[in-house]
Amino acid sequence: MKFKINNRFKGVLGCLLAVGLFVSTPSFALQQDSLAQDSAVTAVADSSATVAPVDSATAVPAADSASVAPAAKASSSSSSPSVEPESTIDPQVYKDLTYYVLLFLIICTVVAVIGKVLSVYELTSKMNGKYNPFSNNKFQSVLFLVFLVAFLGFVYYGYAVWGSWAWRAAVTEHGKSVDTMFIITTVIITIVLVLIHILLLGFPYIYRMRADSKAFYYPHNDTIEKIWTIVPAIVLTVLVLFGFFTWRSITNVPEDLQKSAIQIEVLGEQFQWQVRYPGNDGVIGKRNYKMTTPMNSYGIDFNDQGAWDDLQASDIVIPVNKSVRFHIISKDIIHSFFIPDFRVQINAVPGMTNYFQFTPTVTTAEMRERMNDPLYDYVMLCNKICGSGHFNMQKKVIVVTEAEYKEWLSTQNKYFTEDLQKEFADAKVQEPSHLASASLN
Repeated sequence: MKFKINNRFKGVLGCLLAVGLFVSTPSFALQQDSLAQDSAVTAVADSSATVAPVDSATAVPAADSASVAPAAKASSSSSSPSVEPESTIDPQVYKDLTYYVLLFLIICTVVAVIGKVLSVYELTSKMNGKYNPFSNNKFQSVLFLVFLVAFLGFVYYGYAVWGSWAWRAAVTEHGKSVDTMFIITTVIITIVLVLIHILLLGFPYIYRMRADSKAFYYPHNDTIEKIWTIVPAIVLTVLVLFGFFTWRSITNVPEDLQKSAIQIEVLGEQFQWQVRYPGNDGVIGKRNYKMTTPMNSYGIDFNDQGAWDDLQASDIVIPVNKSVRFHIISKDIIHSFFIPDFRVQINAVPGMTNYFQFTPTVTTAEMRERMNDPLYDYVMLCNKICGSGHFNMQKKVIVVTEAEYKEWLSTQNKYFTEDLQKEFADAKVQEPSHLASASLN
């Protein structure tokens, strides 16, 4: 009785699928034709609304044009309130939805048919006395082995193809240490990944249930538990210490090297970066958020004379093989100073200054030759989701020779323009004296 009910249900479902496939194509074709007709009518209406050439014989005399003008104005004013077009759903959406629903139903039907065929095969084998209850175990364990081979093949493909797409050697001195740490971690993880999956997918085949085999109850082994607890703990400890000391070597720069490096300040705000270079004194002037004005959006405190010669730049330009120290700050929310090729990333946090010092080793021109791409540029990005314009918050980074850097630096404009000098002079007279001393770097 149950078998008959299932057959009836599948028969009704198959009929519904056939009717749906038969009806869907003409109906959607009709919708497409109606849509094409509507668009054609709209095009004709638009073309008729355009000004047609007027023959000289039928031209309206000048005297009559004066009387026609008020009528034209009245008609235009009466038709001025345009009706907003109603938003309609494209018929293609319904077509796609119906197509995928029918495709899903067809797949379900095929799976059900295959399952029923296997059930019939099993039932027939039992009736003929040839049924082996362990054959299904072998079949499924072989599928595990097939999946293992496919999995290992995709792992190799991922490293061989996608790895070459995503991986480029660092172009900074400290980046070599970061790359070494990354490669060691990747090798260890890959070894663990491969071994675990070989065991996980190979054991179902080796220890599958067979007629002449007997399961062995093995609930506990102290030695194995010690091995899989102590070994990962040692490996993870080594990796953590390796990363810790690498990070300290990057961030804990000696004070004499800090002062001798080129100082550059980068200010992040929604959704742009502002760059400030020191002038001839080599010192970046102080900044005070209370002094932010439409003209002084950076909020530079010009009470500090060290800020008078500070330079503004549209791009980040740095010399090759010279240590550069970045002062990273934020004007509003948390951003992230991120240059992928340099292995540089650190947050820009409101109210505090973070520092990152590094030495570039490859110029932009050399990188373009290496990449065989004349348009390739280093890019500094924001790596912290900071709002709707986060995707476009970037700044070009150009690495040049020292001579090119000095030449470029001599062409940059100062922040302390004549207009800002006038604004600063007026504000200095009006503002109380205590505000001038509340400067923040």
